[in-house]
Amino acid sequence: MATAAATTATVTLRPRMFSSVTGNRCYNLSAQPLHRIFRYNPGQKHITMQQSRSFMANLLFNKSRNIDELENGTRKPLKPGKLSPRRPVPDHILKPPYVASKKAPGIASGPEVHDEKGIEHMRAAGRLAAQVLQYAGTLVKPGITTDAIDQEVHQMIIDNGAYPSPLGYGGFPKSVCTSVNECICHGIPDSRELEDGDIINIDVTVYLNGYHGDTSATYFCGDVDDKAKKLVQVTKESLYKAISVCAPGVEYNKIGKIINAHADKHGYGVVQQFVGHGVGRLFHSDPVILHYRNNERGRMMLNQTFTIEPMLTMGSIHPIIWDDDWTVVTEDGSLSAQFEHTLLITENGAEILTQC
Repeated sequence: MATAAATTATVTLRPRMFSSVTGNRCYNLSAQPLHRIFRYNPGQKHITMQQSRSFMANLLFNKSRNIDELENGTRKPLKPGKLSPRRPVPDHILKPPYVASKKAPGIASGPEVHDEKGIEHMRAAGRLAAQVLQYAGTLVKPGITTDAIDQEVHQMIIDNGAYPSPLGYGGFPKSVCTSVNECICHGIPDSRELEDGDIINIDVTVYLNGYHGDTSATYFCGDVDDKAKKLVQVTKESLYKAISVCAPGVEYNKIGKIINAHADKHGYGVVQQFVGHGVGRLFHSDPVILHYRNNERGRMMLNQTFTIEPMLTMGSIHPIIWDDDWTVVTEDGSLSAQFEHTLLITENGAEILTQC
């Protein structure tokens, strides 16, 4: 599990651990929670560090709503569960700089473009992230808590000599994001047990030998209805359609256009406030990748790495943020799904780094 050996060593697959622990998501340590650090205001050139007045007004208005049951009483809204203590990371594991500072680093300007050595490091980080995500998906079943998933993800990452990137990022308290049903993103693992019929996005990022690999997927828990299955399938299709057009010189805005068109075809909304991003030596950097139609400028570069991570909804695309300053849910309680890959732009198009 030494850091240096983890680059080429086979990923350790931990035995499955089921039982009742905690799970869903939350945290607080920095004055700049992630939704303020890493969300995009349409019409502005860069991600804002503050929330817009209209967004805050919308948040305050919708927080007063009291939704007792969703979708004709078949599903109750999410509620925060209990958090377990922060999980330790061995001292020998290389940690990203933001862990020591306990401050949110924000978005770094400039793209992540790599030399040959950097590309190999990105491939190793992406491969580990993909294997961790694949294992996390096998844990999804009714009765398991999202905290139990976090425990397993945390252990698998450190067993392979890497650091779980979300842990301590801007005060985030857990090692993975687990976003259930109407949770758009940034769900905090807690004591809520997954229920039959839930969908859950698991978002894994690892920091291996100084490089981040970032990926997510939405999984079915038990017997999921056809409407939810279709939302998840279309969201996944939209990601791969966007990846298929990536290549050196292609405008970033082509990503949003193709995702939005596919969502429109099936009657789904595309969340605008949360975006893809450059990733590599830094967790979040330029470019901002918008998943909806836009006219932002900028073109992809050879040997560049960034994420695409569309979030589609059955209903409203407007988010509400819980008091934990992290958990983002749809304002009407409608289901949301997300998929994400880290990509490397190559001469022939795009290489998906986060796949097994």
